[in-house]
Amino acid sequence: MANEENKVKNTERKFNNKKSFESKKMLLEDKVISISRVTKVTKGGRHFRFSATVAVGNRKGLVGIGSGKANEVPEAIKKALQAANKNVVKVALIDNRTIPHEATAKVGRAVVLIKPAKKGTGVIAGGAARAILELAGIKDIVSKSLGSNTQVNVAKATLEALKSERTPAKIAALRGKKVEEL
Repeated sequence: MANEENKVKNTERKFNNKKSFESKKMLLEDKVISISRVTKVTKGGRHFRFSATVAVGNRKGLVGIGSGKANEVPEAIKKALQAANKNVVKVALIDNRTIPHEATAKVGRAVVLIKPAKKGTGVIAGGAARAILELAGIKDIVSKSLGSNTQVNVAKATLEALKSERTPAKIAALRGKKVEEL
């Protein structure tokens, strides 16, 4: 009898977790960063597939990137969306509009520099970096893409720069102090 009750509780728990994941997924907005045709040359000829990179975010501090490949474009986008939903990270925001400090990140040969900006500046960024920053919910920021301008690498470098941001609360916790002591 007790064993059956545990099974019922476990299935309810699994269902609740699945339901919360779906509701979280519904809140995320997505944007296609790039779609490219990739070719595999074999003895029998060329095989064409499609590669898609998608960014997701809720415009409140959550953002993620994913990529997928398939024989058709919609399937590739679907796979990329699934990968992006798995890779969602929390971004540090100040006043729900900008980042705490300046940061740079490098992925491949693409280097991205992001700087906080005054209120009312807007998102000054281009291409893939703009998509990531807008989906993260950042309203005032200055971004510069240095080096290579490959869309996928610029998007990944922007996400890495956002991940490296640290708030005063995080720094105080690392030092074992209170925010006021800094």
